[in-house]
Amino acid sequence: MKFYNRKKELKNLTAIEEASKVSSKMTVVVGRRRIGKTTLIKKVYSHSVYLFVSKKNEALLCDEFVTIVQNTLDVKIFGEIRTFKALFEYLMVLAKTRHFTLVIDEFQEFLHINDTVYADMQNIWDSHKDSTTLNLVLSGSIYSLMKKIFEDKKEPLFGRANNKIHLKPFSVETIKEIVFQNSPSYSADDLLSFYMLTGGVAKYVEIFVDNSAFTLDAQLELIFREYSLFLEEGKNLLVEEFGKEYTTYFSILSLIASSKTSRSELESILEKNIGGYLDRLENEYTIIKKVKPIFAKEGSRTLKYEIIDNFFNFWFRFIYKYRSAIEIENYAYVKKIVMRDYATYSGKFLEKYFIEHLKLSYEYSHIGSYWERGNQNEIDIVAVNDEKQSILIAEVKRNPKKIDLKGLEIKATKFMDKYKKYRYEFRGYSLEDM
Repeated sequence: MKFYNRKKELKNLTAIEEASKVSSKMTVVVGRRRIGKTTLIKKVYSHSVYLFVSKKNEALLCDEFVTIVQNTLDVKIFGEIRTFKALFEYLMVLAKTRHFTLVIDEFQEFLHINDTVYADMQNIWDSHKDSTTLNLVLSGSIYSLMKKIFEDKKEPLFGRANNKIHLKPFSVETIKEIVFQNSPSYSADDLLSFYMLTGGVAKYVEIFVDNSAFTLDAQLELIFREYSLFLEEGKNLLVEEFGKEYTTYFSILSLIASSKTSRSELESILEKNIGGYLDRLENEYTIIKKVKPIFAKEGSRTLKYEIIDNFFNFWFRFIYKYRSAIEIENYAYVKKIVMRDYATYSGKFLEKYFIEHLKLSYEYSHIGSYWERGNQNEIDIVAVNDEKQSILIAEVKRNPKKIDLKGLEIKATKFMDKYKKYRYEFRGYSLEDM
C-alpha cells in the first residue's frame, strides 16, 4: 500500500531534523501498535541509525546494535561494547563531529532489559546535548510505559524531550480517499464498514487494501479465518499493557463494547467496585473516555464510557465475547452474529463518522451528543459555534427515510430555551451523506 497523508507529522519531523543540526534534539513518538509509527519515521529518516529494542540480553542487543551502527555510519568501533550506556555515549561523542539521526524503536522495552538505561541516558544527554548535533527519536507503542518514562516527574528522562508526536489513526477524509482510490465503485456501506473495522489504523487499512477487502463480506472473511492476525489482536496488544489483571480489564471492555456504558451497570454485572480500573483505562492506558451530554454542568454524574479505538470496540464486542466459538474455529457462527447485529452496531459508528467529519470542518467550538437522565431525549449530534451563535442539531440514521426532523426539534426544546440568542439548524445524516 502506498504512503498516505501524515503531512503535518512529516513537516514536523523534517523541521526537527533541521533544528538538530544546530544542537541535539530529543523527540518522542507515541501511538498504539499498528498505527504506522515506524513507517512514518523511516519515510522521513530513511538513512537513520535504526535500533529496534527487542527482549533479549543487553549484551546480545548491543552486539546487534554495534553492527547496525558500523554499517549505517560507516565507522569502525574498536573494543567490546556490552552495555547500552557505553554505546549511547559513543554515539553522543560521535555526534560532536557529524550530524545523524538515531531512532530507537520500542524504547519502553528497556524497562524489561535494564531499567538503569534511562538514568544513564539522562546523564549522557545532559552532558553532551548542547555540543552535539544528534537527532534522537524515541518511539514506543505501550502508551502507559512511554507516558511514565517521559511524563512522571520521578523518572530521569522527565522534561528531556524537546518534541512529542502522538500519532493518531487516519482521519475520515483520508479513509475515504483510500477507499475511493482502491475501489472507485465502493458503496456508502462499504466505506462505513471499512471505517468501523479499521478505525483508520494503518496496519489494518494496509491488510484490507492488500487483500482488496472493500465490502463487509470480504472484510469479515479476512478477519474470521484460520491464522488471521485479527483474532488474537486485542490480546496480543493489551495483555502486556494490563499485566496480571488483564482479565478484569477485558471484562470491563467487553461490557462497554456491548453497550453497558455506565459505571453502575458495569459494577452491577461484575459485582465489584471498578472505579480504579476505569480511571486507569481512561487516564493511564487511554483506551476509554468519559462522554458527557453536551451542555452538562461541571461535576455532572450523567456520563457514559466508550472505547476510543474502533477495532478494539469490534474485537471486544464480537471476538472476545464469543471466544469459545473462536477457539473451536467456528468462525461461521460468529460471522452470523456480526451480520445479525450489523445494522444496529454500525449505526453508532455512522454517528462517530459524522462527528469526526464535522470536527474536520473547524467550524465549531464544541461538538458532542445530548441526552437526559435515563437516556431520554437522545440527540445524536450537537455542534456549537459560540462566535457565530449558531447550533447544528443532527439526527443520524442509516436509512434517510427514518430521519424525523420534527421530532428532533421537540427533543431539543429543553436546551433551546437556555440558548435563545442562538440560531438553530436541524439536519439529518444518513449513509447517503457519507
